Amino acid sequence: MKNIVITGFMGTGKTSVGRRLAKELNLKFIDTDDLIEKKAGINIHEIFAKFGEGYFRLLESKVIHDISSHTGMVIATGGGAIVNPLNFEALKKNGTIICLTASIDAIFSRVGKGDERPLISQDDKREAISALLKVREPFYKKADFTIDTTAKSIGDVVKELLKIVR
Repeated sequence: MKNIVITGFMGTGKTSVGRRLAKELNLKFIDTDDLIEKKAGINIHEIFAKFGEGYFRLLESKVIHDISSHTGMVIATGGGAIVNPLNFEALKKNGTIICLTASIDAIFSRVGKGDERPLISQDDKREAISALLKVREPFYKKADFTIDTTAKSIGDVVKELLKIVR
């Protein structure tokens, strides 16, 4: 079975949906952000603070290229992973790419007011979300399927995904 790659902006439900989907399908679940943190020995916020986004993206690419040669997994990527064409190609080679989307308001309410998300840790988070989303949208549109999670439960999204992958 091909991998099921779940991508999309932060706060759209990639990890929650991916975990539940993997359980439903009895497949291994991989979260690339978790693998990056294990590889670095520190969390993503610290990676950005100490080494910058460039270093994070390098680790992300290594992780993606390592896992993308395998099949039969549900993979949740970080929100910016598929902006890199090499990452997209690697994930697409053995996988179906599904992009989860949500409204800016839904994303804003889901990511909260904390600073654990380095790319939006500034005063006007809503504006940061909007600006980053505009940059990433063309890349998200390259996915094989798109599901808007704005008004859906995790279970509803998983049901839609099961229809796609079966």
